[in-house]
This record gives sequence, structure tokens and C-alpha cells, in this order.
Amino acid sequence: MGKYKDPIEVAKDVFDQFLSIADPESVQPKEPEPKDPKRVAAGKVGGKVGGPARAASLTPRKRKQIAKKAATSRWGKHESDV
Repeated sequence: MGKYKDPIEVAKDVFDQFLSIADPESVQPKEPEPKDPKRVAAGKVGGKVGGPARAASLTPRKRKQIAKKAATSRWGKHESDV
């Protein structure tokens, strides 16, 4: 069995070949573009207004349903726990 390579070695060889022929721009992560300060400020204002406005428009029954769903997804049993 000496003539066959380990699958991990084959994968590494393929990856190394890819890196040697690939365009360096496509391999290295690009820096994110700077955010527009006006849009960032508008988003912060909208988030502060939108949450309380949504909460005020919900009925107590609907708020309870949302809270139950959130608690179940956070604290409920997962398949890995069973």
C-alpha cells in the first residue's frame, strides 16, 4: 500500500496546487468598505424607535406567544440533549 497517498495528503496537495495558480486577490480576504456615518446614525435611531413601537402595538396574548417561543428555543430540549 506504499504507492497510495493518504486522502488528507491528496487534499492538501490539491489545495497547495490551487494556491500556487490562483489569483492572489481572490485568495486573500478583502477589507470591508467603510460605512457611511449618516446611514449608521439613521439605523441606530430606527432601532431605538422600532422595538418599543412594535412592543406597544402587540396584544398581551401575542407577546406571551412570542415569549413562549423564545423560551422554548432557548431552554427547550434539543436533539443532542435527549
